[in-house]
Amino acid sequence: MTESNPAPLVESFFHKDTNTFTHVVFDRGGGTAAIIDPVLDYDAAAARTSTAFADAILSFVRERNLRVTWILETHAHADHLSAGGYLRDTLNATLAIGRGIVGVQAHFKKLFGLGDEFIADGRQFDRLFDDGDGFAIGALQCRVMATPGHTGDSLTYLVGDAAFIGDTLFAPETGSARTDFPGGDAAQLYASIRRILALPPDTRLFLCHDYPPATRAPVALTSIAAQRESNPHVRGATSESGYVELRRARDATLSMPRLILPALQVNIRGGRLPETDADGVRYLRLPLNRLGVN
Repeated sequence: MTESNPAPLVESFFHKDTNTFTHVVFDRGGGTAAIIDPVLDYDAAAARTSTAFADAILSFVRERNLRVTWILETHAHADHLSAGGYLRDTLNATLAIGRGIVGVQAHFKKLFGLGDEFIADGRQFDRLFDDGDGFAIGALQCRVMATPGHTGDSLTYLVGDAAFIGDTLFAPETGSARTDFPGGDAAQLYASIRRILALPPDTRLFLCHDYPPATRAPVALTSIAAQRESNPHVRGATSESGYVELRRARDATLSMPRLILPALQVNIRGGRLPETDADGVRYLRLPLNRLGVN
């Protein structure tokens, strides 16, 4: 790293219930920060939300006297509810995601039967990023890299020597992301992974999820070398056709994520709950016998 673009500091928080990492990336103590992929707690049995996990992150940034200017989503997640809206409003930060969210919103607006009150044009976010866009986190110069395949709106955030890769890759022994969601494409994900692995070899790869075996603790960080050497989906000279065949076969065995229906209704809204109904209660919708149907 250069003096003009120092190596970022990163603190990672693991949300055990959803196996999700939220990352706080900052230029220095007392400096400027971004929060990447924040999680809203959700008790599915009681349909009850909580901000306990997000509040722990707020405590960290306040203890370090950090000014949070960005809340960054790598994509509209299907496995956890986002706390992006809560943190954006609490911190007066800019909430950002990839421009592909517009297509994701349009699909799920139809699936959930949302009315005219939900506008599928990305307005629920403050900034829609395109491939190659640049922005800054204090002294840190950042670049957006589109990495679709898991979803159509997936991004990687490049911050100095760190890459926040969303759901493209997991820890080396656990492979890569599924591609059977709307807008997913195994060939696209293969190209996106190759783009990530072509980054400078000293790039730190920060994961959004880890599903560790009982023999180890969750890990937030991996390397390009480890992925090239050990990831069974992409190591060696794996061809695009070989990867697509492997990925589609694996996807055919997977059940839907436990929280996909509540998560997507919240996450396409920028991590905000639906508006209250006439009785003062917020309601989520459950489309019966529709999930998995084109």
